Amino acid sequence: MEEKLIILDFGSQYTQLIARRVRELNVYCEIHPYNSIPEFDGSIKGLILSGSPCSVRDSDAPFPDLDVFNFHIPVLGICYGAQWMAKELGGEVEASKHREYGRAGLHVMDHSGLLKDMDERSQVWMSHGDTITRKPDNITILASTSSVEVAAFQVNGKAVYGIQFHPEVTHSLQGRQLLQNFVVDICGCHQEWTSAHFIETSVAEIREKVGSDEVILGLSGGVDSSVAAAIIHKAIGDQLKAIFVNNGLLRKNEYEHVLETYRSIGINVTGVDASDLFLDALQGVTDPEQKRKTIGKLFIDVFDQEAHKFSNAKWLAQGTIYPDVIESVSVKGPSATIKSHHNVGGLPERMKLKLLEPLNTLFKDEVRRIGREAGVPENIIGRHPFPGPGLAIRILGDITREKVRITQEADDIFISSLKERGYYDDVWQAGAIFLPIQSVGVMGDERTYENVICLRAVTSVDGMTADWVDLPHSFLADVSNSIINNIKGINRVVYDISSKPPATIEWE
Repeated sequence: MEEKLIILDFGSQYTQLIARRVRELNVYCEIHPYNSIPEFDGSIKGLILSGSPCSVRDSDAPFPDLDVFNFHIPVLGICYGAQWMAKELGGEVEASKHREYGRAGLHVMDHSGLLKDMDERSQVWMSHGDTITRKPDNITILASTSSVEVAAFQVNGKAVYGIQFHPEVTHSLQGRQLLQNFVVDICGCHQEWTSAHFIETSVAEIREKVGSDEVILGLSGGVDSSVAAAIIHKAIGDQLKAIFVNNGLLRKNEYEHVLETYRSIGINVTGVDASDLFLDALQGVTDPEQKRKTIGKLFIDVFDQEAHKFSNAKWLAQGTIYPDVIESVSVKGPSATIKSHHNVGGLPERMKLKLLEPLNTLFKDEVRRIGREAGVPENIIGRHPFPGPGLAIRILGDITREKVRITQEADDIFISSLKERGYYDDVWQAGAIFLPIQSVGVMGDERTYENVICLRAVTSVDGMTADWVDLPHSFLADVSNSIINNIKGINRVVYDISSKPPATIEWE
């Protein structure tokens, strides 16, 4: 039975970051909503209670139905989790006189246990509107700050701890040390959850689960489906039947390049060029969600028709990753709107196939590490994310073949330039957006009235938040000149300097 930690989510923006930090210690963990508590069996070595945007003083505050003070495993409450424990133990939590947000100096009084090997004065990150103003009788204060007396505490005689700050953010300079103290020393985890271990375990599980059946996988050319294909191929070889559909909205020459790459690593892949079918169906469609639905429905039709050629297929594989799973079972219940281009919803039921999702416990950076370990080529592992509907949501307004051509050419110039100048690997995602406006320009002695291309480049860890990339002006000027001089129909190029939030990475 593989050991793991459980993180109960109370709605904090940092919950996924806690999980990522635990996994960086080579310890497997799972996030569960506070109101959907898993069964605590012998595999669970510890429990972490997350922060929350709520106050424990609210009448509808999220309270878990758990007696954490009599648990047989260690518990760590972070921010809201610590305040909830203090309140449950008879302490008082009140609104802070001044909202405590940002860096603070932690004065460590106890250098054993949770705070072992931390400096007496350690920088931490605060983000809370409430403070524990009266400590419960049965706790010991481990650390304070100039404005927070109970910054870290332990319940007397128990491996139950609470901290008012956030060790998971990089601004808490010794946050990793604190988490290691809890996860490794206090919980006793063995740090054996590595990329090689994951692949070995996954391959064994897939072989046992699938047996002699065939598995159908819809490849997108992206990281997730490619790594899923590599792991499944390691497990069952040519029993994996991969299908790559060209919807006419891929990047320039991507269809041919991706097929060639997959075949070079031995994956049995069938290419289906359905570009005319998709582009014809999208004529006159301007609503972004309708574009997604049109593409999704057609993809299912094409994929279903092709998949029926494999009569022994009993499984449908998908490259679902952990953020997709978390977002669909959030603290507030199932997400109201999950993007309709995620994976291939509806296919398993329609085709009467069982679902195989070997990556659904992994974050994006973990997928890349495991892909490298599994031998997936770097030109796929290092690829920027690309939306399922492709250029359909990077062409604002209606879609025509001419707009697709222009966008592909502009995108190719931008992406190629990023690679040539050494900026590609520093960018999370980049692309060209075709704007539904025309502007006046001058070319030679003639006035022009042509289209506008917007360039977008962002940095991010997992796509949940993103910052625009401050690319050198000289580089942007060169790309702009190249696009305007080489692509008929474009006379103006602009650069998007919006971050997420409030903007999104894609425009539609």
